[in-house]
Amino acid sequence: MDRNRTDTISVPRGLAGVVVADTSISEVRGDAGTFHYRGTDAVALARSSSFEQVWQLLVDGRLPDVGDGEEFAQQIAGVRASARLRTVADAVRAVSPGALAAVAATWSLLSDGAQDAALYDLAPQRRRDAAIAAAAVVPAAIALHCRRNPAYRRGVVADHLQAVTGREPDEWQQRALTAYLVLAMDHGFNASTFTARVIASTGASMTACLTGALGALAGPRHGGAPSRSLDALDSVDEAADMESWIHAELASGRRLMGFGHAVYRTRDPRAQLLKQLACERGGRRVDLAVAYEQAADRVLGEVKPGRALHANVELYAAVVMELCGIPRELMTATFAMARAVGWSAHVLEQAADPKIIRPASRYVGPEAA
Repeated sequence: MDRNRTDTISVPRGLAGVVVADTSISEVRGDAGTFHYRGTDAVALARSSSFEQVWQLLVDGRLPDVGDGEEFAQQIAGVRASARLRTVADAVRAVSPGALAAVAATWSLLSDGAQDAALYDLAPQRRRDAAIAAAAVVPAAIALHCRRNPAYRRGVVADHLQAVTGREPDEWQQRALTAYLVLAMDHGFNASTFTARVIASTGASMTACLTGALGALAGPRHGGAPSRSLDALDSVDEAADMESWIHAELASGRRLMGFGHAVYRTRDPRAQLLKQLACERGGRRVDLAVAYEQAADRVLGEVKPGRALHANVELYAAVVMELCGIPRELMTATFAMARAVGWSAHVLEQAADPKIIRPASRYVGPEAA
């Protein structure tokens, strides 16, 4: 093989900064520290809109009016009330997988027409129905995993909190978790979203696309990070000196969980809103997180000057979810509940493009004999 071929283009490791597709779903402006969904500031949406409203914005391209919202809610309710979903979830729970595995297994075992049909063979309306149904399975599967009724009563967020905690959520918990889930729905071409789009480009089913994306999300460098931020807070809480502990983590080569982002070159706007909400609730855990952030800012400024390594969404997302009563083992699944909405919107967008995603690689092994 000629390693000097001129018909390929070398790009940075990890495709950093490389534009691989067009999208109208969201844009992250890393230098400015902002992001938006279809032209509307995502932080503003997180403050004022419901989970279902933003879900419709991502999938349908516009915020719903009252009639559209009611129809959408009925479609979600129909998925959650499915007898087959309950049968499948009962079978999955019998083998006692974790919450993420339960979601993946539920998707894989459901046989519900459009969800399992190749996107290549579906008309746009049936693709949309498959997108909504697949995303609606996630909160229902989590509720059934927690042995709760997945019926759609008061909305996705309130029902989720009731399912995972066994208690009626208060106003702050509903508002704070709604804000987190809206902020988590989409965020550019992250690893799991790109995975979903690669699979969608093959014409595969909605289930295949979302299951693949879920696998990418499970990694600790991606969606597996929120609970690890709490592990870091536990360690900091036990340390004799917070800054010495941070220095030791960095010197060991370990990643400082809850800090740094691949895109933002200033403060993460998601972390800022979630920090505000956490401080509104208050308490020792919140005080510790704020002190940890301040100490880490000082140490990172000394050890890695010139690098914009500020608190990312995982730090305060973990604190907010903990304050809402969500167990650590369900935090990544809760993240997936939101991100499945974004994945499904991206799958729909990619499915409309007839070009398969097929990059090249650079061979660095031994020459052919």
